[in-house]
Amino acid sequence: MTDKSARLVTKSLSPELLSNLSACDAELNAIYDGCVAAHPDFGLTAAEFRDGVIRAINKYLVDLKTGSTVPSAREISRFIGELQDHDLYLVLACTQGSEHAWWEFDRQYRSFIERWARHLVRSGVDADEVIDAVYVELFGTRVSGGVRQSKFRTYTGRGTLRGWLRAVIFHTVVDLYRVRKPEVPLEDWSGNDEAREPHGRLTGPRVTEETMLSKVVSDRYRTAAAAALDQSLATLDDHETLLLLYYHVEGLKLREIARIVEEPRSPIRRWFQRQSKRPASRVHESTVMRWLEKVYQKVSDRFHAELADKHGLNAAEIEICRTIATEDSTQGLRLDRGGFGNEGLSEKERTTLQVEGAS
Repeated sequence: MTDKSARLVTKSLSPELLSNLSACDAELNAIYDGCVAAHPDFGLTAAEFRDGVIRAINKYLVDLKTGSTVPSAREISRFIGELQDHDLYLVLACTQGSEHAWWEFDRQYRSFIERWARHLVRSGVDADEVIDAVYVELFGTRVSGGVRQSKFRTYTGRGTLRGWLRAVIFHTVVDLYRVRKPEVPLEDWSGNDEAREPHGRLTGPRVTEETMLSKVVSDRYRTAAAAALDQSLATLDDHETLLLLYYHVEGLKLREIARIVEEPRSPIRRWFQRQSKRPASRVHESTVMRWLEKVYQKVSDRFHAELADKHGLNAAEIEICRTIATEDSTQGLRLDRGGFGNEGLSEKERTTLQVEGAS
């Protein structure tokens, strides 16, 4: 997905800063040409690279300055010369969705990420979870304003990509253990006698008409959400359903799904070959993530349409249903496995294929 915000970078600059930047054009063009020579297949344009450098200048030379002082051409030139330009070029190309760039990122940094993850956590299972979480953060699972919110967008080339990745891995490990930290029972820290009552028990006068009405309304939204979600999932194509089964039901990692797609007997492989203009023998995780994003968007659009058109809900009510559907996702996802028998694979063969692809 192209970063549409890149087009707005230059427009927001002051005339003086634009003039000072123009004085460094020759230097910036030489750096870009060197990056292209090293990786001609990334497809990153000079304008996209320039916008990435400008964002770094804005962050470190403009935002950190006091008052309205504009960095001079000499300051900008020195700053550009100190950037990790090849690292920045790689990251910007990955952010733009270049699969060639993602394979190069894997070649340079996959083993580093795996090594650091296993160094920081106690078990191999946890390490695998950290590695997958890091990659998901780098791919970006959320789109806002047409821009994928990839963690890569915070890298400016000021320091090495290796050092930046080390910090990302560390914070991912911290988040993992924070989520797994057992909750402290309310009665252990609260001195309030009412807090010591068993959770969820309503007695005597606490069972009011308001409580009963709230339950009726909640049940209504929950029923509508479940019906709309079921209908939305029922409209998916076979390969879209299979993607969700792999990722959410069977718990396969993005890399495992990519390997399944690479298998010649995989039903989803045949779909991929029909869709791709240049079918390749290898499929990167970022491609799987983009497929999933399209499925999420399709389900979301149909979910909202179902609630608005068939159930007559307004925007606020639809948001309530969306929250309910998210909370109940493990119970609400009822995906039909039976539709893939026509693809020429038995259940036993499909299971074998998954094991082979995930190994």
